[in-house]
Amino acid sequence: MGNHKKYWKSELELSSDSKLIDKLANNEFVEDLPVGNLLADDNSLENSNASRRDFLKYLGFSTAAATIASCEGPVNRSIPYVVKPEEITPGVANFYATTFYDGHDYASVLVKTREGRPIKIEGNDLNGLSHSGTNARVQASVLGLYDGARLRGPLIKGKEVTWKTTDESIKAALSKGNVSILTSSIISPSTKAVIAEFKAKYPNTKHITYDAISYNALTIANKNVFGKSVVSSYDFSKAKIVVGIACDFLGNWLSGEEFSKQYAKNRKVSKENSDMSQHFHFETTLSLTGANADYRYMVSPSELGKVTAALFNEVATATSNATVQANTKIENKEATAAIKKIAQKLVNHKGKSLVVSGLNDVGIQTLVNGINQMLENYGKSVDVENYLNLKQGNDFEFATLVSEMASGKVDVLITYNCNPVYTAPASLKFAEAYKKVKTKVSFAQVLDETAQLADIICPDNHYLESWGDANPKRDTYSLQQPTINPIFAQPRHEGTRQFQDSLLKWSDVKTDYLKYLQGYWNNHVFSLQGRFSDFPSFWSNALHDGAIKVAVYNEPTFVPVTVDSTGMPMMTGVASLIKADSILFSAETNIQKVVGIKSSAESLPTPDYKIAAKTATSINATKLELFVYEKVGIGNGNYTNNPWLMELPDPISKVTWDNYITMSPIDVKEMGINEMLRQDINGTIVELTVNGATIKAPVYPQPGQAPGTIGLAVGYGRSAETLKVANGVGVNAFPFLGMINGTIQPIATNVSINSTQEIHQFAATQIQHTIMGREEFLLREVSLKEFKENDKEYWNPALQLAVSGGKKNVNDVDLWAAHPRPGHKWGMSIDMNLCFGCGACVVACTSENNVAVVGKAEVAKTRDMHWLRIDRYYSSDVTKHSAQADGLLETKKMYIDMENPSANPKVTFQPMMCQHCNHAPCETVCPVLATSHSTEGLNMMTYNRCVGTRYCANNCPFKVRRFNWFNYNGNDMFADVNPAQQELGRMVLNPDVVVRSRGVMEKCSMCQQKLQAGKLEAKKLGMPLKDGAIKTACQSACSTDAIIFGDLNDAESIVSKERKDERTYFLLEDVGIKPTTSYKVKVRNQDEQVIFHEQSSKKESVHEEKHS
Repeated sequence: MGNHKKYWKSELELSSDSKLIDKLANNEFVEDLPVGNLLADDNSLENSNASRRDFLKYLGFSTAAATIASCEGPVNRSIPYVVKPEEITPGVANFYATTFYDGHDYASVLVKTREGRPIKIEGNDLNGLSHSGTNARVQASVLGLYDGARLRGPLIKGKEVTWKTTDESIKAALSKGNVSILTSSIISPSTKAVIAEFKAKYPNTKHITYDAISYNALTIANKNVFGKSVVSSYDFSKAKIVVGIACDFLGNWLSGEEFSKQYAKNRKVSKENSDMSQHFHFETTLSLTGANADYRYMVSPSELGKVTAALFNEVATATSNATVQANTKIENKEATAAIKKIAQKLVNHKGKSLVVSGLNDVGIQTLVNGINQMLENYGKSVDVENYLNLKQGNDFEFATLVSEMASGKVDVLITYNCNPVYTAPASLKFAEAYKKVKTKVSFAQVLDETAQLADIICPDNHYLESWGDANPKRDTYSLQQPTINPIFAQPRHEGTRQFQDSLLKWSDVKTDYLKYLQGYWNNHVFSLQGRFSDFPSFWSNALHDGAIKVAVYNEPTFVPVTVDSTGMPMMTGVASLIKADSILFSAETNIQKVVGIKSSAESLPTPDYKIAAKTATSINATKLELFVYEKVGIGNGNYTNNPWLMELPDPISKVTWDNYITMSPIDVKEMGINEMLRQDINGTIVELTVNGATIKAPVYPQPGQAPGTIGLAVGYGRSAETLKVANGVGVNAFPFLGMINGTIQPIATNVSINSTQEIHQFAATQIQHTIMGREEFLLREVSLKEFKENDKEYWNPALQLAVSGGKKNVNDVDLWAAHPRPGHKWGMSIDMNLCFGCGACVVACTSENNVAVVGKAEVAKTRDMHWLRIDRYYSSDVTKHSAQADGLLETKKMYIDMENPSANPKVTFQPMMCQHCNHAPCETVCPVLATSHSTEGLNMMTYNRCVGTRYCANNCPFKVRRFNWFNYNGNDMFADVNPAQQELGRMVLNPDVVVRSRGVMEKCSMCQQKLQAGKLEAKKLGMPLKDGAIKTACQSACSTDAIIFGDLNDAESIVSKERKDERTYFLLEDVGIKPTTSYKVKVRNQDEQVIFHEQSSKKESVHEEKHS
């Protein structure tokens, strides 16, 4: 029987008796407490004359600011407690839907709270854009809420002041001259309306949008081809042939989680559904997306435009369209030959293909638009009507602003959600121009590089403390709601304040942002749907779901809104993104129909592809070229001060706590610097000079890097001293970006490099780069052709062991009698085709299970504490098949050569955690039974029984057990890197998981706390546990559903069905450990043969000769 009891009411649903509302909203406690006396400052607590009873009452909620905020809760969301809402139960987690957007990444998320304290981020299944996917940065964003570097109140000239003084100073400055607002892309329609209010109050205001990683070329190219300055949306699930040109769409490009989900749909194969997309990729530096391509081609940055022009011409020729004159000569002959083949495949899949480029070059993007047009992909895999709003930066306007600042034409500059002193290209000289602005206002949450030079700092709320909305895609809206009251608030601090509330206050709009937001949604978004007839019900549902999809598109302009969300007159005009005459209403459906959208019959611009080709190929090749890129973990540097991300291994290099110069191993050898062969972790430091500016950085030999090129990641090299985690780590690559053809591009050709002979020690979590011929036991792969044409015994044979009387399958040989599992029998399946190696699961596991951060020095000693790792393996030119042909099979030379990756290797990612072996070798050697097997088939740890012999780690064939060499949560050595040691940072700890102490072994528990909570919930409901009701942290974070967890005793569970798939195999089956976790053979959509069975027969004969 369903439980329809309602546990809370919003203000909108309460009666009109405002006295009750005011009393509940303004009073946390049943009776007033002398909070001000207790917490006015640190000395007040000692000198307060408050009664012991009052003190103990307050102590029940903790005197820590975060705990106070969590106990109060956002008063507009529900009635606060001590009059405790029934929905809040101590010890039980609550989840709230909200929106993450930091100007770079977007995700609709669920925030897990405990006693009102946010501790974990998970994806929101109800959102149609990001789905349930999250990347590593979104997962780690909860830690930013408790960042000790956050500012506690406003500052003027470095001194703490009140908000009253701040407001007076800023309003006085605003009335005296030209004002500019510089922000990253704003996808909040209500925030744009707030800015419109501000501009109405101060007519001399300009709003300039600047993104640290620019996508301006996309909007200009679409303007050239379609007459719209927008970013198209893409659907990789509708593409059978995908071509990427320096486009990391599985990582950082535009909407990585959305694209990963789409891309994965065409990569999951079985005998019943053997259709699979084919992916070709051209790039300079080995990216996450390039690593997952079926065919990858190395080209220099100056050749990327030539690749695009050559592909344009081949497709044009095949489709009887005009070609363009351009220099298409490419040094890589393999890439040149592939372009013609790829073009033919694209033409053969018209309307079912997709070409994308990550270059911020207008010429390249215009040619890409032309290619997709010739392939008839628009309206199918590309959509310029239902466009993305995620990137709106305008590089020309930003450069113009800097010029105006330098000439003294800007009197007030307000920066929001951007840090241009750190991120702007050196050629623009932003910092110099910034100093010439009379009044500089920053809304930075921390004292970053721009805030350090600002006159006034108005610290913004963290997104988990904020109200807001988002319109990431033309048909998608999502809400942002606070999951905790602002941690830094009066009386203990002057407090933080939302950017929108500040602008409304300075605009003399007599309402707060929440009411403004509700007014906007009432007048704009509510009318775009037909499901709810009253706004309060619509609002409550939107808060619950976190996002809505609409079938109506409207071109926004601003007009006043006269009523608020309750229908009452507004105190002042509220701008809304509605054009008064742009929509018509259908009485039959109550759904608005758009007026003004161009039909296909309307004329479009005529793009000049000849000029585009000339622009695309205008960069001249040089001896050494630099390509600046984003790492999957750190991104553009917004969360560089986050230790979870700093310790997250880069998916490609597996290096932590560093950025570095990537260079082809071929060039490294020619230059005579350290090649880092055979598990060496020491690299050579070099001097890199770009356009006259010189830095020192270590070189990391990176397989897959195009010869004659180097790469350098942005996001590092922070100089703000308050950023204890990030300060001084790596070098800043943003200054090396340059204005090329009118846009900010990540390419530099005036580059030189010189060795210093200094040594740099890297901290990497994996220093064995190849599988060294052990594919049969660990990493099984097959080509799609072999998969289709042969049965399972060819590409996934059952391993056999020699026993008395002959050979038997491994599964038929058992040292011990199997134990019955009558209740649940948990199991996990990992699809190697769907794991792209992004690492979001690693951060999710860290967050859920209180995994300690240990810092660079400990990682370099292989003492990292991650319960889950993503192993990355490169292919080698030397295989057992090639060694057999050369007469070197099973020789020492073969194995030494196998350690060296190919210059352009195939890459495979393999998630690795405790396999929960049914015959676990760790259990048999523990002298104190600290590790044992549960009745549900899982390997468990009893921490207070462990005495730290480490026998279990020595006996584990997967090396997934982690030993606490120190008390990471108490030792001062780790104070700056481990959030659990910081006053606020420890608030993120999951109370359901014990914090381990020194001398204790730990490892993956399959989120035992989640298992228990799920079983308890099913028991309370009196229902069987539903498949999918329990998801491990890694499974929840995965955008592609590569990880499946469930009950193997449930024949209808997804994991049971996955286990029966012919692609399923187990790691190290021949050892007889019987893992609970299974993997699925990786299938590559390539023509080349992968499996050579003569290897195994030869191996057996050599083995027999050695032992005869």
